[in-house]
Amino acid sequence: MDIKITNDIRYIGVDDHKIDLFEGLYDVPNGMAYNSYVILDEKIAVMDTVGDGFGDEWLGKLDAALAGRRPDYLVVQHVEPDHSANIAAFMERFPDATICASQQAFKLIAAFYGRDYADRRMVVAQDAKLELGRHTLTFFTAPMVHWPEVVMTYDSADKVLFSADAFGKFGAQDYDDPEGWSCEARRYYFGIVGKFGAQVQALLKKLSGVELKTICSLHGPILTGDLSEYLTLYNTWSGYGVETEGVVIAYTTVYGHTREAAEYLAEQLRKNGVKRVVVNDLARTDMYEDVEDAFRHGKLVLCTTTYNGGVFPVMREFIEHLTERGYQNRTVALVENGAWAPMAAKGMRAMLEGCKDITFTNASVKVLASLTDESRAQLDALAKELAE
Repeated sequence: MDIKITNDIRYIGVDDHKIDLFEGLYDVPNGMAYNSYVILDEKIAVMDTVGDGFGDEWLGKLDAALAGRRPDYLVVQHVEPDHSANIAAFMERFPDATICASQQAFKLIAAFYGRDYADRRMVVAQDAKLELGRHTLTFFTAPMVHWPEVVMTYDSADKVLFSADAFGKFGAQDYDDPEGWSCEARRYYFGIVGKFGAQVQALLKKLSGVELKTICSLHGPILTGDLSEYLTLYNTWSGYGVETEGVVIAYTTVYGHTREAAEYLAEQLRKNGVKRVVVNDLARTDMYEDVEDAFRHGKLVLCTTTYNGGVFPVMREFIEHLTERGYQNRTVALVENGAWAPMAAKGMRAMLEGCKDITFTNASVKVLASLTDESRAQLDALAKELAE
């Protein structure tokens, strides 16, 4: 795509429509964008490269943007291979160029590509500056957002933040997402960045006094106009706040009885005035969509069968995804099913013990094989408590 960001900044990224799983985990039916940019000034800076298999396309776009000129700098903000696979090709094509990156980045470049470019590098730290002419670039260190070497770059002339993977989303650049930015950005954030909320909060504090007109991420669309929505959501997500009031019921089922309990509870929640109820069958829905839902909403019901004397495998996997991403500040209810020895609730509670500020409901539910008047009454009490 021919995208002109400002008079001096051009988009030279590529779209990957062949990929099926991003990072081998995340379903990306609408492809992925590997974004790269070039700043044209008295000196020229290229912002990151692109993934393997797209080098010729990327270098062709770069040559077109350069119009016969030669770049002075390659800024490497993030060494993950979807952004760094063409460093060597760039440095070979432009032997007078200098790489600008963090000290940790050069170690990773050597680990991935066998060379650290000691003779052609500029190591940057927090608040380091690079003068291009009209454009002055200021670097912000962002360790563990979401790799240790990450830096972000602010152009004070055009008020543009090159944000590495932050503010990115799933989907190719040429995909016009009918659901807008937040849906796939949320799944991207909680899947990939979610564990590092404290580090994202630290970054947002560094950026708090910076005037921003445009955010150029390494994935997804260029963000312009009113940026408050994106910044507010990132603050909410990284602070483990509640974005949307509502109840998520995440369930597993073997013979349908636990599903019946989940659906009955959803019906009672709606009757008690809960406007947003999300019901996810963990074995049949996208696991990372389910994780997104759990972090988005303030209340979560874990509804599962006892299996091998413990927690059903898919539920166990779901809870592990939550805990390794720092799940916290939520209300959790437990619904267990077991024909002769229900043990799932005990196991789920134990898995969540290390989470901060989890409030378990007073009401709990035990289903013995199938729903009865007694277990329906327990579900009624739970619905009433969650509605309050």
